[in-house]
Amino acid sequence: MSSREGKLIKQRIQANREELIGRMLQAAPKDGTIEPFKGFRISRSSKTAESVLAVYQPSFCFVVQGRKKALLGDEVFQYDPGKYLIFTVDLPVIFQVEEASEENPYLGFAIHLDPSLVAAVMMEAGIEAKGSKVATKAIDVSSVDLNLLDATVRLVRLLENPKDYQVLAPLIKKEIIYRLLTGGQGARLAHLLVSSGETHRIAKAVGHLRDHFDEPLKIESIANQLGMSVSGFHHHFKSLTSMSPLQYQKTDPLRGKAGQQVVSPATQRKETCSAFAGEAARINAFYD
Repeated sequence: MSSREGKLIKQRIQANREELIGRMLQAAPKDGTIEPFKGFRISRSSKTAESVLAVYQPSFCFVVQGRKKALLGDEVFQYDPGKYLIFTVDLPVIFQVEEASEENPYLGFAIHLDPSLVAAVMMEAGIEAKGSKVATKAIDVSSVDLNLLDATVRLVRLLENPKDYQVLAPLIKKEIIYRLLTGGQGARLAHLLVSSGETHRIAKAVGHLRDHFDEPLKIESIANQLGMSVSGFHHHFKSLTSMSPLQYQKTDPLRGKAGQQVVSPATQRKETCSAFAGEAARINAFYD
């Protein structure tokens, strides 16, 4: 790449980021989180803050302005306008806005990763959905390249016209997924598709722990049901989720705390992933 080409790319990146900030400020004129369209949440915060621990669905998270981090067990994942966050199984995460002010509020958005859309993109692009390796963790932070940035700008532009969004957003979301697939996230996105192998078994175990959060944890029984050894189950579960099964169950917000009402799995999924009013809106304000 020549110096002139490099300069032009930097100019495009800067122009894209400035446009994103302007459009996001217009779409989110005050602090909080809104879901203008199903599966697409945008967030604004004028101060640093920490979200409540909650279980979140697979998503692509993008910071437009400011800085944020996600806490999963003992691991920390920091991301900013130059890096995005992606996770491909339901995970109990705490999000923290690390950089925000009244003058330069935190701005971000999150897109739900729909398995059917991922499968469609892989089929159209001729990308084989090989069995996902459990060694590939379900959460990752990676650099934003120009092609991915271009696609996100075009998606945010559609916020101004709902009719355009309904028609064009699916196409742009497919492009974003394609950019993720060709940008090193293929094995991770395959977590959403595999119907056999260790990854599928661990995904079933995650669902079991969520649906039976109030029951004693019987590792040997779960491992036997999945056709895995106890040691193999422990190893693969932690490789995928960064947590042991016991850690996952103890940190799962469905369990609640002393004196708090325990929320059912169906209700919790609705509040943390679909409804954006009251407490759910406060929780998800720091997700994007």
